[in-house]
Amino acid sequence: EVQLVESGGGLVQAGGSLRLSCAASELTFDDYVIGWFRQVPGKEREGVSWLSSSDGDTYYAGSVRGRFTISSDNAKNTVYLQMNSLKPDDTAVYYCAASVYLPANYRSDNYYVRPKNYDYWGQGTQVTVSS
Repeated sequence: EVQLVESGGGLVQAGGSLRLSCAASELTFDDYVIGWFRQVPGKEREGVSWLSSSDGDTYYAGSVRGRFTISSDNAKNTVYLQMNSLKPDDTAVYYCAASVYLPANYRSDNYYVRPKNYDYWGQGTQVTVSS
């Protein structure tokens, strides 16, 4: 059974940094895209970033581009989200998720931004950024 476990959330002041981890079990990274999403109460889940280990492709939402970096350690089956220059608007529950890898010509450009296209989800980790 595929399991995704997030860790690394917490409380940080604005301008600070956190590194989230997503540890995957029973899953081969080359076969999946790992995405990070975030959600605040009353709002839809937002795609933050994703990484394809198969072709090295990455994506960042405009709101985090230049501040967040996604990476993976395939030996540890773990994907990281390094979050720098955090802002209060980054406060949310962060989730990692896994979606079957599809080559670019088999999917739309925003395929991996949509939560409905992911098959497996972690339990989430809270990130709170104080002003």
